[in-house]
Amino acid sequence: MNELVVGLVQHAVGETREKTLTRTAAGVRDAAARGAKLIVLQELHCGPYFCQTEDAGVFDQAEPIPGPGTAFFAALAKELGVVLVTSLFERRATGLYHNTAVVFEADGSIAGTYRKMHIPDDPGYYEKFYFTPGDLGFTPIDTSVGRLGVLVCWDQWYPEAARLMALAGAELLIYPTAIGWDPHDTAEEQQRQREAWITVQRGHAVANGLPLVAVNRVGVETSPDGIGKQQFWGSSFVAGPQGEIVAQATTDQEETLVVAIDRARSEQVRRIWPFLRDRRIDAYGDLTKRYRD
Repeated sequence: MNELVVGLVQHAVGETREKTLTRTAAGVRDAAARGAKLIVLQELHCGPYFCQTEDAGVFDQAEPIPGPGTAFFAALAKELGVVLVTSLFERRATGLYHNTAVVFEADGSIAGTYRKMHIPDDPGYYEKFYFTPGDLGFTPIDTSVGRLGVLVCWDQWYPEAARLMALAGAELLIYPTAIGWDPHDTAEEQQRQREAWITVQRGHAVANGLPLVAVNRVGVETSPDGIGKQQFWGSSFVAGPQGEIVAQATTDQEETLVVAIDRARSEQVRRIWPFLRDRRIDAYGDLTKRYRD
């Protein structure tokens, strides 16, 4: 079968971790009941986006892999017989933490992990305080539904990340995400930011001839100090290998999208748009430099 049915679970966080996990599990069950064999969750989906401020106490939320979080999602994947892409706050060692995507096979085993490589440090997104950059490289994860190019949020702005996943044989690009507006931004600025986010990822789909799945959260989350806010803009979507929008969620509602992806189209598109063939790999050496002075 060339068709892969994918579920995207877009939701807001609950008042507690337990309530949030219940909400997440409900979305996963809904997607599975509607035929999804691959289900993708948003970034750091077990609770609020804590990176709005720098607070060393937050490290208490991190967990080992395997650990309690992986046990919960492994059981869910096995029960429903689905491949599940999750996003967890990993405690690797004392003082060493990662923003880590964990992919579960349909039998509940861990198919693979990806540690977020690009770490932002911007107002409301102080991730460098919490996360060590990933050290697993841009390596696709093999599963029963295909080879998954799993990246995380800030990675989605970098064409190099998508390209390296494609060059390693990824059949689908996947981006768990937590991104939103500052509520004080003008409506025009908010629109520009959201459109840029969608456009750059559609470009990755086009440039690599691959379908793409991006899953974001919704809702307004107040920072722990009570000063800042992030209004997460949802808009989770699936794009085809020519960048076409196959399905898209709203900006402000919890939704579970279930979308059929035609995996054979990548082969067809790459035959008429042979970007990998025409790459001038002999001339790209300077890409490893920070800047060409």
